[in-house]
Amino acid sequence: MADSWLSSFPEMDRSGLRMIRKTLDGAYKSFSREYGNVIESFFDPLQSFLIWFEKLLLDTPWWIILIILTGLVYVASRSVKMAAACVVSLLVIGYFGMWEDTMRTLSIITVCTFIAIVVGIPIGIAMARSNRTQAIITPLLDIMQTMPAFVYLIPVVMLLGIGKIPGLIAVVIYAIPPVIRLTNLGIRLVDKEVMEAATAFGASKWQRLVGVQLPLATPTIMAGINQTIMMALSMVVIASMIGVKGLGQPVLKAISNQYFTLGLLNGLAIVALAIIIDRASQAYGKRIQAHLGDQKHD
Repeated sequence: MADSWLSSFPEMDRSGLRMIRKTLDGAYKSFSREYGNVIESFFDPLQSFLIWFEKLLLDTPWWIILIILTGLVYVASRSVKMAAACVVSLLVIGYFGMWEDTMRTLSIITVCTFIAIVVGIPIGIAMARSNRTQAIITPLLDIMQTMPAFVYLIPVVMLLGIGKIPGLIAVVIYAIPPVIRLTNLGIRLVDKEVMEAATAFGASKWQRLVGVQLPLATPTIMAGINQTIMMALSMVVIASMIGVKGLGQPVLKAISNQYFTLGLLNGLAIVALAIIIDRASQAYGKRIQAHLGDQKHD
C-alpha cells in the first residue's frame, strides 16, 4: 500500500533535473574562472594581516601571551578564579605541546570575530531601523543558521581554492547570524519612552543611536558576540578540512587515523578556549548590564 502511494508521488523528470544541475554548476564554474582571481586579490590585505597576526602570536614568548590573555580575562570578568583558570588551562595546553595550534586557532577566531562584529552590527542596526530590511535579511539568516556547515565549504573552495581566506570566509558566514540578530533585538527592545525623551531634547537620529540605543543594547549585543565566538570555535574542525591550521587539524587527523588521545587532547583544548571566552564575555556583559541598571536608578 505504501509503495503504491510513493510510486504515485510526482517526481521531476530526471533529465530536466540533470540539466538544471549542469546549468547551475557550469554557471558557477564560469563565474569562478572569470572573477576568482579578482575576488582573491580583494582579500589579499586580509590574508596578509591574518598571516602577520598569527606570526605575532607564534613569535611572542609564551609567558608574555599568557600574561596578556590572563589580564584580558581578569579585566573582562574581574574574577581571580577565572584568571587562575585561564593560567592553568594555557599551561596545560603548552605542556601537552598544543601551544602553536592554539595560537593559530586564537588568531583566526579573533580575526573572524572582529569581521563579524564590523559587518554584523551595522546590518543589525539597519534591520532595527527598517521592518522591510528585517523582512529581507531574516530569511537569509535562517538559511545561514540551518545550512549544514560543510555546505559552506563547497562554493568558497570552488571560488578561492584551499587556504586561510576560504576558511575564514566560511567561519564568518557560519558565525555571523547571532550578532546580527541580537543587535537588531537589542535596539528594538530599547524603551520607547527613553527614545521619546532623547527626541524631545533635540537629539538627531545619529545621536539617539550612538548615545541611547547602542549603550542600552550593549548587553544584548555582547550576548550575540559571545554566541558568534562559540560558533566560530565550533567551525574550527570543519575549516581545517580546507587548510586552516590550528587545533582542528589534529582532531581531523585523529578522526581519520583513529588516534583517540590526539583527538581528545586537542578537543579539550578547544573546549577550554570556549569556556574561558564564554565565561569572560558573559561576565563582562553582566557588568555592563549592572552598570546601566545603576545609571537608571541614579
